Amino acid sequence: MSSPNSRKTMDRLAPWVMVLPSVVFTILLIGFPLIYVVYLMFTQWTPGSPFWGLPFVGLDNIKATFTDALFWKSTWITLQISGISLFFQIILGTYLGILLSKAVRGIKPLRTIFFYPAIIPSVAAGMVWVLLFEPSLGFVNYFLELFGLPPGTWLNGTGSVIWALSIVDIWQWTPFIALIILGGIQALPEEPYEAANIDGATKTQSLFYITLPMLKQTILVALLLRSVDMLRIFDTIYVMTQGGPINASTSLNIYGYQQGFLYANMGQASTMMVFLLFIVMAVSYLLTLWRKRYV
Repeated sequence: MSSPNSRKTMDRLAPWVMVLPSVVFTILLIGFPLIYVVYLMFTQWTPGSPFWGLPFVGLDNIKATFTDALFWKSTWITLQISGISLFFQIILGTYLGILLSKAVRGIKPLRTIFFYPAIIPSVAAGMVWVLLFEPSLGFVNYFLELFGLPPGTWLNGTGSVIWALSIVDIWQWTPFIALIILGGIQALPEEPYEAANIDGATKTQSLFYITLPMLKQTILVALLLRSVDMLRIFDTIYVMTQGGPINASTSLNIYGYQQGFLYANMGQASTMMVFLLFIVMAVSYLLTLWRKRYV
């Protein structure tokens, strides 16, 4: 028979043993690649190089990256696309989430149809929108001309490509925001609304003084999830423009990909991705801090 002490030891170790596979898997999946990317920042990698033992180059890759004008341009493009998309996604998603929460006949099938864009792969969505934005035969310009508006160059214009990519992301991910808002509305208590009705509050007053204030936490969670995802955008841009025209849509991910896999400059590519990681972490930290302090 096992002693009481050994049984207590087993009870203490059991949770750690159960968690160990997940910890090992996480380290292999996330920790090791991250460490290797940092290692590549300070070494010179060339095609055919060994996995370890690369020549040490100190801060050369970091200096080359931070003095590269296109690196800073791609950072600004990433922030532009993210900012435009998030602004409209939060506003439209909140409005549509409130709209879809109404108890109206036939609203349930509409909810299902409305959420379809969010489940379409970004690559497929990008390919469809390339056709829609086609200058001469695309539906977008045809629609504009129906209302007497001038057609746009969209993906072919250096001034319009950012807006075109943002429109695609807004179209695809606004339903995701609306779904989160809808879930938040359905979880709200009924008592504040009942008290407001007794006091004679209108629906507009209830919306601005009850619903939206109580949805602050939900909206901030949606903003946090989408901001982290937006900063990592790659597939939509790669399918639609590959960074063109004339690097007008070259985001940080696209430029990092080009440096690493087209020009075999893994040191600078790794530096860019670590820099992007710090941006994502900073945005996540600031939003979390804002949530704790002001919401």
